[in-house]
Amino acid sequence: MKRLVALFLFFVLISSSFSMVIPISAEEVDPEAKNPFEVNACSAILMEYETGAILFEQNADEQLPPASITKIMTLLLVMEALEEGRITTDESVTTSARAAAMGGSQIFLKEGEQMSVRDMLKSVVIASANDAAAALAEHICGSLEAFVEKMNEKAVALGMQNTHFENTNGLDDTTVSHYTSARDVAIMSRALVAYPLILEFSGTWMDSVRDGAFGLTNTNRLVRFYPGATGLKTGSTSKAKFCISATAKRDDMHLIAVVMGSPTRDIRNEEAKHLLDYGFANYALISAEEGDVGELPVLGGVQDLCRVRKNAFSLVVPKGERAAVEEKTNLPPVLKAPIEKGEVVGSVVYTVNGKTIGVCDIYASEAVTKISFGELILRLVRQCFCVGI
Repeated sequence: MKRLVALFLFFVLISSSFSMVIPISAEEVDPEAKNPFEVNACSAILMEYETGAILFEQNADEQLPPASITKIMTLLLVMEALEEGRITTDESVTTSARAAAMGGSQIFLKEGEQMSVRDMLKSVVIASANDAAAALAEHICGSLEAFVEKMNEKAVALGMQNTHFENTNGLDDTTVSHYTSARDVAIMSRALVAYPLILEFSGTWMDSVRDGAFGLTNTNRLVRFYPGATGLKTGSTSKAKFCISATAKRDDMHLIAVVMGSPTRDIRNEEAKHLLDYGFANYALISAEEGDVGELPVLGGVQDLCRVRKNAFSLVVPKGERAAVEEKTNLPPVLKAPIEKGEVVGSVVYTVNGKTIGVCDIYASEAVTKISFGELILRLVRQCFCVGI
């Protein structure tokens, strides 16, 4: 009995003296935007895909006509419809008279002509087909007006603060309030690049539809001539001048360069390449996958150990600082029950020359309930008998 009481008192003493380590919340630390040069365009921005870090910006929030890079949002809604199972790539889309009459860049769909979602999607991505964009929009929402309403709702949901759409394709001869900004284009481009099928199509230089009878050539020449180019979308009208959202990947870093209102197609392409070159030359991506960290002892729980994991982590740093990045794991020696699944219990801190540049959470991957008084007594009794034996 004396041994039982002593063990119980020892447990109470330890429980009362134990204090939880206060977790550090993970925050993305983006490098400050720099402007070491001027882009020959009304606005421009360079974004790193994984983190959303802005590496360069010039008049990035100016509201401008976007021409066909409008279709980035159109494509995003099509991909969401595919992801949610509301449509499939194999189902047929019937072309309406309105869609067939879109004009501009097109694949010359006829009223009543049927084509698969996949081929229409390919035509929009590669050849910027206005007629296919309209047909897909009507197929998904029933009308162009309903689809455009969804485009504007999605823009708000993504935090695009300087955007309003009036159509699915960017034709602006009759538009009154159809605009976006370089930053907003980068935001919706980042959302679209998450779909592998888009990168498959936007990285294709030449393809065809109608069983090979109609050829498609990518409007984005960077796909053919820029090393690492993955897409994404070009656009031009007399109002918008020449615009592009260009994506490229080298090593582990994927960049999005947006140029709006450039005077010529060639200047637009050169400025996009300049932005991408700048990003790859001056920045590096540090990343770590989500994974197990191990087990921590638990005080006062129904189980003695709790498995913990760390979140995935990505951070963009200037290339010269990459080798100086240090990583330190902060964990308490013991956890105190109850513990909720997903509860933050520690952190991985990234520093450069003593300055914190990023923090990644470590969390409990399982719940541990607090042991009841009765269960505690039973456990202590078992321990006493085992010791006695």
